[in-house]
Amino acid sequence: QVQLVQSGGGLVQPGGSLRLSCAASGSIQNIYTMAWYRRPPGAAPETHGEVIAHEFSGGITNYQNSVKGRFTISRDYAKNTVYLQMNSLKPEDTAVYYCSALIGLWDGTRDTYWGQGTQVTVSS
Repeated sequence: QVQLVQSGGGLVQPGGSLRLSCAASGSIQNIYTMAWYRRPPGAAPETHGEVIAHEFSGGITNYQNSVKGRFTISRDYAKNTVYLQMNSLKPEDTAVYYCSALIGLWDGTRDTYWGQGTQVTVSS
């Protein structure tokens, strides 16, 4: 009923920038929060890793210390889309990035949904 489709990512040199997008679609009544997670190399493949940026309704944001000042999460409420602007990328930012959203449906249910994941590799 709900899909989160990610775009962006790829290979970038250290110091470079990338922007990830994540668009939610389906029988959405309300999106309460949206967030970005990342799973570094070597982590358990069945996990989504750790949250690095979180956007709460009303524009309140929260960041993991390792990305604070370099990454920016933003949300387009009209498009049900969340973005992650990543600047000053470092090799340690290499990971699979996932978006997630806590979504309420028109049938009254509420659940967390995940994007398909996208690889970001920072290397020279």
